Amino acid sequence: MKIVERILAFVGLLSLCGLFIYALQDAPTDENFEKKLFNDYNVYALQIPQNLDFAGEPVPIEDPDIYERMDRELLVNTYWQSNGLLMFKRSEKYFPIIEPILAKYGVPDDFKYLAVIESGLTNAVSPAGARGVWQIMSSTGKENGLEINDNVDERYNLEKATEVACKYFLKCKEDLGSWTLAAAAYNAGKYGISSRLEDQGVKSYYDLLLGEETGRYVFRILAVKEILSHPVKYGFNFREKDLYKRIPTYKVPVDSAVTDFTAFAEHFKINYKILKIHNPWLREAHLNNASRKLYEIQIPEPGYYQ
Repeated sequence: MKIVERILAFVGLLSLCGLFIYALQDAPTDENFEKKLFNDYNVYALQIPQNLDFAGEPVPIEDPDIYERMDRELLVNTYWQSNGLLMFKRSEKYFPIIEPILAKYGVPDDFKYLAVIESGLTNAVSPAGARGVWQIMSSTGKENGLEINDNVDERYNLEKATEVACKYFLKCKEDLGSWTLAAAAYNAGKYGISSRLEDQGVKSYYDLLLGEETGRYVFRILAVKEILSHPVKYGFNFREKDLYKRIPTYKVPVDSAVTDFTAFAEHFKINYKILKIHNPWLREAHLNNASRKLYEIQIPEPGYYQ
């Protein structure tokens, strides 16, 4: 009899524990957000959307080759979860800077996804020497008015670099005839795309036989666009407070040399590291400025750093 009572008591305890766990799972609290981390990993074949487009230009997903290439990039970017979450976090911080500049130049908003696949929205350096979020080569930057030397490299100035990218997109669209080809030209060069179109006798990116990198390029853009636009659909779970935020800044005009940026930063009650985080285009601990050029240095609003 005692054995039966013990069994019943044990079953009752298990039932109470089950109800407690169930209640916790349903509670919409921050503490229970982590419930998804336990036994919630599954891998699924993805359903490819039928109405994909880049900058309003449709993707011929009914073509078996296009379908498979799109499927590959969606799978790779969906199941590279750590990179995916970083895309969401960083885009919240940097898209608000990029989007109005694209709009100002009349470049479709979809081009912001190029910055994601080019650099992961970081100030990356490529083996070929391209730098910054938009991965601009030195020659291209100088041709478009950026100052690039050991002291100052404006490829790291996101606002100015985005303007250079916009000018390139517009020129490629004018010469190649479509936004999709303009996007591909950002990877392969305008001449590279135009010569392949001529050699192969076609007019569309989707009809071109290209090398591995450029052949995947637009599909990677499309995959990032699709995933960032529909996070829940692709299994990404986060709260608004999990995303990175842009720290408000104000601009300080400087038209003379700065001999010591450590002292300069202290004047604004920040340290050298914080100054360089907000002004990565300043490449040294001083500013030469023999020509007395007017620069604008970003200083974070008070209260964001202790």
